[in-house]
Amino acid sequence: RIIVASNSEGGKSGIARDQEMKVFQPFGPNTSSFATLFCTDAFPVNNFAALPPNTTTSIPRPSAHGTVFTTSDIPPHFTSAFHRTSTLDYMVVLKGQIVLRLDDGEEVTIKEGDTAVQRGTIHAWVNKTDQWCRLLFVMLDAANVVLKDGKLLEDEFHPHKSSQ
Repeated sequence: RIIVASNSEGGKSGIARDQEMKVFQPFGPNTSSFATLFCTDAFPVNNFAALPPNTTTSIPRPSAHGTVFTTSDIPPHFTSAFHRTSTLDYMVVLKGQIVLRLDDGEEVTIKEGDTAVQRGTIHAWVNKTDQWCRLLFVMLDAANVVLKDGKLLEDEFHPHKSSQ
């Protein structure tokens, strides 16, 4: 459920949206799901702009100079694809625990209440438990990472091939 408080034309605050959100499973049943709660198309944000439409029919990504506020539910014993997005992501584990796996092989377990920040890294999320895990993300549009040799690290997606 998302509740959005906003300002009227006269400057009074009020509830602009109170809505149950549906989840989107772009990779099929028994996979991770997303609920895009709110997004903006500019930063800094114009708090008097029209509310954006609620959409949960695409993988959460901010538009150029935009932001996305989203959740992701990860089923037990599930590993996401390795992926990189041109974003800065703030993540909080709301329920359960998740393993952050990096492409150098490093893994770190992130528990309920812990946070992580992704800075354009290629990574996968691994739920090694018997319980569902819920993650909360705030994603900010970011410039692509450029290495010292000039190589550009663009968005990547590599489907996962095994169960762990």
